[in-house]
Amino acid sequence: MSTRRGSTAAKNPRPAPSAPVVPTSRWQRLSRDPRLGEAAWVLLPLRAFLGVTFLYAGLSKIFDPHYLNDSSPLGVHAQMLHAATGSPIGPLVTFSAQHATVTGLMIAFGEAAAGLGALVGLFTRAAAAAGVLLALSFFLTVSWRTTPYYFGSDIVFVFAWTPLLLAGDGDLLSVRTLVRRWVRGQLRLSAIPDPRESISTSLLTAEVNRRTAVTSGVIAGVIGAAGLVTGSALALGRRGSGPASAPASGTTPAGPVAQSSGTPTTGTATTAPTPAAGRTIAKASDVAVGNAKSFSTADGNPAWLLHPSQGTFKAYSAVCTHQG
Repeated sequence: MSTRRGSTAAKNPRPAPSAPVVPTSRWQRLSRDPRLGEAAWVLLPLRAFLGVTFLYAGLSKIFDPHYLNDSSPLGVHAQMLHAATGSPIGPLVTFSAQHATVTGLMIAFGEAAAGLGALVGLFTRAAAAAGVLLALSFFLTVSWRTTPYYFGSDIVFVFAWTPLLLAGDGDLLSVRTLVRRWVRGQLRLSAIPDPRESISTSLLTAEVNRRTAVTSGVIAGVIGAAGLVTGSALALGRRGSGPASAPASGTTPAGPVAQSSGTPTTGTATTAPTPAAGRTIAKASDVAVGNAKSFSTADGNPAWLLHPSQGTFKAYSAVCTHQG
């Protein structure tokens, strides 16, 4: 019997365990990286893009001398008045345009705060919520009349912020994570939480969360206060310094009158009497060189009257000929 068992074992040897396949190429190692299955790493490119884009958008408004200039067609006041036409929230936009400086600063600092928060990982979900609200407001105003809707980028940004609103930054490359590790060190805990920590440390864990939230809030408050004061002073100080709002270098003629015949046209003001056809837009003396004035054409569409040089007036429709 023993010989028979031995012979059977010899005829049917056990297969040797196969060695694990070691990735040979860089692509194979990258494709098998376990971090690719973690939300924090998957969302990192989107987080970087949204952070840089919104931070740049906010700062560009603060540094733009036309942004807070109510008399400039490039300013937020003119843009809101134009966007209110046909917008589902038109009355709210019109009301906000009456307080264009405050609204403009809120938009600029909101974009900068959302971008910076997502970029450095400081209250990422709150930053994403601000990004969603801003993008949604832009969609309902600036992009509302864009046809088809997917030609406008604002609706895309609304949904691009949603993953960060749901998942946050996952404690990856995050200021909040650094703060939490510092707080744990102050409480003589390991920098990285140990899953085997006993229930007796639950009170310490709650204290860690409290101190982390307070410290992160202080950091965000200091950055926000410094940015608000500096940015507001810079934006208000540069307001009206651009060529579109430069004061006239000489005395403007009091006689010429800029007119509209219904369709915005380009022409030169003269001292000739007012023709029978057409209607008066404004006195030439009311629009200084380098300034502009908004008006409505006979069919109710918005338009702008510009005074680019001495004695020359130009009028342009504010309605996009492509998207309406």
